[in-house]
Amino acid sequence: MLGPLRRERRELKAESCMTRMTKAELVEEVSRVSDLTKKHSEVIVDTVFQSIIDALHRGEKIELRGFGSFRLRKREPRKGRNPKTGDKVDVPPKRVPYFKPGKELKDLINKDDEPPSNDTASSGPESAAS
Repeated sequence: MLGPLRRERRELKAESCMTRMTKAELVEEVSRVSDLTKKHSEVIVDTVFQSIIDALHRGEKIELRGFGSFRLRKREPRKGRNPKTGDKVDVPPKRVPYFKPGKELKDLINKDDEPPSNDTASSGPESAAS
């Protein structure tokens, strides 16, 4: 009985999600905003992504002020279970990339979620002076 409920919850969540931006769409946007060719824009986007990947591979932390930071998190070795057979297996240690959004990015994303103020006439600095 939980199966249909989970499926329904997943469908509702999928409906409420925003559309995705692909790498090609990002290249298109960079090209449009910067008046560069798509080829030059693609080189820029690829270079940014590759720089982030290379820095993470070297174990460095990437901080982009106002946007967020990329870093690696270490996963310790653990005992896992093969879901098909139920046998115990050793899961080796690994490093996984992690993105932490910055305060400014969070504020910008949540800006549209704030309800508009009903009393706009008395909330400004002009009303405080009078």
